[in-house]
Amino acid sequence: MAQVADFEQMWRDLVPIGRSASSGGYFRQPWHAAELELRAWFREAATVRGLEVEEDPFGNLVAWWSPPAVEVRGAPATSLETPGAVLTGSHLDSVLDGGAYDGPLGVVSSFAALDLMRERGVVPARRLGVAAFVEEEGSRFGRACLGSRLAVGATTWEDARELTDRDGVRLGDVVAGPADGARSTLLDGVATYVELHVEQGRGLVDLDAAVGVHDGIWPHGRYRYDIAGRADHAGTTRMEDRADPMLTFAMTALAANKQARVQGQRATFGRIDVRPNGTNAVPSHVTGWLDARAESDAALASLVGEIERQATERAERDGTTVTVTAESVSGEVAFDTALRDELAGRLGGVPVLPTQAGHDAGILQEAGIPTAMLFVRNPSGVSHSPYESAEMADCLAGVAALADSLTGLVSGEAPA
Repeated sequence: MAQVADFEQMWRDLVPIGRSASSGGYFRQPWHAAELELRAWFREAATVRGLEVEEDPFGNLVAWWSPPAVEVRGAPATSLETPGAVLTGSHLDSVLDGGAYDGPLGVVSSFAALDLMRERGVVPARRLGVAAFVEEEGSRFGRACLGSRLAVGATTWEDARELTDRDGVRLGDVVAGPADGARSTLLDGVATYVELHVEQGRGLVDLDAAVGVHDGIWPHGRYRYDIAGRADHAGTTRMEDRADPMLTFAMTALAANKQARVQGQRATFGRIDVRPNGTNAVPSHVTGWLDARAESDAALASLVGEIERQATERAERDGTTVTVTAESVSGEVAFDTALRDELAGRLGGVPVLPTQAGHDAGILQEAGIPTAMLFVRNPSGVSHSPYESAEMADCLAGVAALADSLTGLVSGEAPA
């Protein structure tokens, strides 16, 4: 079948890009070589399909498939510019040493679904776009879903352009941004968004299902813990005379783990910066980044508040200080119920599950664009890791499910 060859060839083209020879993981950080190569691949994939590519000032891309030109009472043929475009797609960037499927699976599947729709003779009544949002992971500039936030105006360019990466490079020095503060118009007229993604857990494995539908996203946030102490000699300074921020951080990390387990939520310190970072010196400053996720906004506030309380109490005993900064917080997202139910019904009653991972889909839903998510089984249940996986048969099932979903949306069919 055509969609099999198209999907498999596209996947083979993407597999080597940004892959580490040592770990097998991917380094596809925004505006670095690998991610730029993927963006070039996206443009080529759109061009060979006759799609029109638009890019906004922030680097977000959409490839548009427009309705056919029509003749209106002898007037020149024009394209049907009907309102209510349908958007699909995902992102191309990765976390540091990430997996192959998180993001690119959704983009490749979108192009493959479009191919399948054309093979089936689908004639769209509405425009269909394939999107590639930039900096979804926040792996370079520290703000998750940054591209989609900028696209919908949830984050301002004045704020975003001052973000810096680990090397101190400003986003504003990498991307020109809009002139005179103009907003992105890339998503103007978009009435519906459907994102396909690899599952980042074991829900579908446990249910023995290849494809499912998400019904919402847990609230989550990133919090920077700046812990200040006093640098000192590792050998000559008595233990009782120290103001060691590493001790405060260590207890805070343990507290985060305990509180998340007790409350049934998620808390992770996955990144740390130590100054001066010497083996024979007590550090003067430790910065740790907490990723916290919970089943409700109230539960997230409770979790984060308890971790901060314990960190502050420990700092008083250690002679250190703690400053907590919320770098980004996303509230609970419930995807559009009618759209979710329509897609689940159209796909024959596939499982409906929540997700603890953040996505561009959540940003668009919060911006008022009715949104749904499909996800594809991950046998390992592992994500943000080289061990992330998906079987080809499940990927193709995802393509077919996405094509079925988009067909109904662009043609106005009633749900099956």
